[in-house]
Amino acid sequence: MKYDDIDRKLLNLLAEDGRLSYVELAEKVGLSRVAVKDRIQNLKEKGVIEKFTVVINSEKFGKNVSAFFEVDVEPKQLQEVAQNLANNTNVASIYQMTGPSTLHMHVLVEDFKKLETFINDELYSVEGITRVESSIILKRFKSRTGFKL
Repeated sequence: MKYDDIDRKLLNLLAEDGRLSYVELAEKVGLSRVAVKDRIQNLKEKGVIEKFTVVINSEKFGKNVSAFFEVDVEPKQLQEVAQNLANNTNVASIYQMTGPSTLHMHVLVEDFKKLETFINDELYSVEGITRVESSIILKRFKSRTGFKL
């Protein structure tokens, strides 16, 4: 699929502030409101724009501990384990990584006691997990909210 500079500019503007109106976007890219609406609808239909959402500051919402986990899983249980973990409300994101059936997981919890409970009661109890390695975030410099084109 080919996209021009206007599509890229629209996507960058929306990544910065997804609440911009078609009128505001049109003014910034030099097109009419209708042309911008059509372009955005086209980007949605082609799957370039998956959805519009809000980015929540987890710390201001009481989730003060942010940790990443590398979780090795028995290959035959990978899908089941991944779905089980994905359904956990503490899991912010989960990805299958290259290597021997490894899942990369981002977890947000209120405090270290909740992290301990998550690890012991909700992670180690999952059948099929063979190894868990964790890292706690000390400071965030950049979060994924889209990327610049």
